[in-house]
Amino acid sequence: MSNPSQVPAARGMKGPLSPLSRSLVVAFFAVGLLGHLLAASAIGGSRMAYTHHVFGFFLILIVTGVIIVALGRWLWRDRPAVTWLVVSAVQAVFGLIIYLDRFRIA
Repeated sequence: MSNPSQVPAARGMKGPLSPLSRSLVVAFFAVGLLGHLLAASAIGGSRMAYTHHVFGFFLILIVTGVIIVALGRWLWRDRPAVTWLVVSAVQAVFGLIIYLDRFRIA
């Protein structure tokens, strides 16, 4: 078993993503994007609103992703599944914050 992807995980989330981890990552990304789309719909649902919110989703993904991947390489180099989960969870949190921000009264 010289191939590292075939080596069984000793503990934690080593190695490739498990099906449960993969589904959590997809669900977190979906929640994040859904928050942006619902916020765009709440402010009028124009094409510009959707464009700006989807662009904002990907901008947040790139900025936070770069930071988290850099931290991941430093803190948990051998656990890429943790990095994926953290990036997607941050996206879900930002998506929920952006959606809930529409209820804030100025």
